[in-house]
Amino acid sequence: MTFIICLQSAGVGICSKCTWEVYLIFVILLVLILSCYYFCYYYLHIIEEKTGQIKWGTEVTPHSRPYMAFVRFYDNKLNILITSPFCNGSKMNVTLGAHDINKKENTQQVIPVLQAIRHENFNTETFTNDIMLLKLKYKAQLNAYVDTIALPHSEDWVRPGYECSVVDWGKQTNGKLTNTLRKVDVEVQNEQKCKHFFPYYHDIIQLCVGNPNSKKTTDNGDAGGPLVCNNMSQGMVSYGHVDGKPPQVVTRISSFVPWIKRTIKRLEHH
Repeated sequence: MTFIICLQSAGVGICSKCTWEVYLIFVILLVLILSCYYFCYYYLHIIEEKTGQIKWGTEVTPHSRPYMAFVRFYDNKLNILITSPFCNGSKMNVTLGAHDINKKENTQQVIPVLQAIRHENFNTETFTNDIMLLKLKYKAQLNAYVDTIALPHSEDWVRPGYECSVVDWGKQTNGKLTNTLRKVDVEVQNEQKCKHFFPYYHDIIQLCVGNPNSKKTTDNGDAGGPLVCNNMSQGMVSYGHVDGKPPQVVTRISSFVPWIKRTIKRLEHH
């Protein structure tokens, strides 16, 4: 049995002399082709959605965020950033001036933590007052790779619509931590966006960030990562959905400026 497909000016057609068996084969092939097209497109689309995009944003220019610090625990627990009470351990080192945390860069300064002071009203169930200060064993040497970032005044108020960024050694979609510092741009949301998902959300001391319709998001493993708005540290990542979907809850730093000042003053006398 022969199978003949004729080329016509408008495309591919079926020869008028073909038998019904040929028509049947052609229909079967057409169904297979369309099925393959749909399956392949859907499969590739899923691959692109799940693994083609790094959830946690893009790698920053090396050492372009000199205010970032990395905390490493001696007891081989999770490597996380400072400023959240969850970053507490009996023995900790802070690495300053780092871009790739798996390399010993000559820009790095590694300083032991002398004392960790978390907010006295931090609640492990509601995550309110999610803030902690670390006192280093000795002062860091400020330079082009290690520097400070401005804190807001207590009256500074970040409002919905602000465009900010979160910087951290975040997770990729495969769940692995990235070695290099990354950032993601996020938009401050209306408080109702977070109150809908998180019953303990408190707008006076927290911020709601991340558009629910966007793929740009932080991750729960990024606790303590700074929320930077107009080169000022306005918040730090606190908590969110288990799967990392936006929105996320961020500690509002401006509400804790009085506490920060009191705590620093107390530490200076010890």
